[in-house]
Amino acid sequence: MAGKQVLLVPIIVGVVVGIFLVLFPVSENDSQALTKSVLIEGGSPIMGNHNAPITILEWGDYQCTYCYKFHQDSLNIIKEDFIKTGKVKLVFKDYPLNGPDSILAAEASYCAQDQEKYWQYHDELYKNWGGERTGWITRDSLNEFAETVGLNTEKFNDCLNDHKYKDKVIALYEFGQELGIDATPSFLVFNDEKIIKIRGNQPLEVFLKTFDEL
Repeated sequence: MAGKQVLLVPIIVGVVVGIFLVLFPVSENDSQALTKSVLIEGGSPIMGNHNAPITILEWGDYQCTYCYKFHQDSLNIIKEDFIKTGKVKLVFKDYPLNGPDSILAAEASYCAQDQEKYWQYHDELYKNWGGERTGWITRDSLNEFAETVGLNTEKFNDCLNDHKYKDKVIALYEFGQELGIDATPSFLVFNDEKIIKIRGNQPLEVFLKTFDEL
């Protein structure tokens, strides 16, 4: 889902101030809990140096066309120039807009995480992207991806059969809604002082400007 909005949202991470609450309404009690760690926790393993000063929190859907384009283009440069150099870290949270297949793919990624291969499986899903709501995500295809990245497929399929992570994926989606996420990909890029919200697969230059701003 494309978008053309880039929004600067000043906050003190850990002490949420009024303008953040206007954009992401929460109760007074909830506002005390919206710390930097809460924004990160519950998603993917952190990609990059845990102490990197800037965090990208990506909200995505494995069937989303523009998520796929971001993964194939801008993310590769961000990885090489900013994540591998310790300037930026990345966390992915699921926002499955495209229905049950997207939820199942997200569940599969966390089943892969059980075997410490989250990012390998995540990348394999995007490598084999086949469009939105075209039926390319099936139990057979998810099992093939598991074999490709070297998972124990018996454990992987037991995890999927039990829907071990379905509640987690739904909870991530609901948390995104509470924060005002309404498109994929969407990004909250932040340091200890402010958050910049990027909506849609914006050009690389937008991300570079954001890093400079932070």
